[in-house]
Amino acid sequence: MATIFRPAREADVLPITELVNRYAAQNLMLPRTEESVRQTLADWLVAAEDRPSDDTPPILGCGALIPLTDTLAEVRSLAVDESQQGKGLGGQIVLYLVQMAREQGYHQICALTLREQFFIRLGFKLVDRWSISPKVWQACIYCPKFHRCDEVAVLMDLVENPAGVANPLDRSAGWNSLLKWKEWQPLRLAYKKSLPLEIGAENGK
Repeated sequence: MATIFRPAREADVLPITELVNRYAAQNLMLPRTEESVRQTLADWLVAAEDRPSDDTPPILGCGALIPLTDTLAEVRSLAVDESQQGKGLGGQIVLYLVQMAREQGYHQICALTLREQFFIRLGFKLVDRWSISPKVWQACIYCPKFHRCDEVAVLMDLVENPAGVANPLDRSAGWNSLLKWKEWQPLRLAYKKSLPLEIGAENGK
């Protein structure tokens, strides 16, 4: 049966939440609540079976395109049903999200991932994770792995030489400019607060 890719709708809220949270339970992504999905429903894309009926078919995969700035969007909560693993569905969802980002006028699209090669094969490049917008890290404050994050950042330019965007590979320039942004302050505080507990735990205290 064919697979269709479409904007998420109200009937998809619970299936999206359940699918994402199955992976969150494995520490592979952040969990989502039904309310958080419902509030951002316009940002979600789902893959589903193309059934000739009025019933909403079970979703096979999902992903969200989250605005970070006027020129930068993030691929978030990319999840594919276990029955569809290895069939290329995740890559198709990402490419649909990339096209959505282009149509909406974004200059760049990024993601935080444990599978950088997956994104590199789709045309993304590795970048310094601290060089992208601090808004990408705001949800990470609530992650138990915040202070020992093993995710990497990937980025794709959607326009040639995007105007006003610092070179993401320039670590020092990106770091120094981003430190001036007020958005970094809660992240820095949360990071500092988490360090003594983690250091003590590692030392057996």
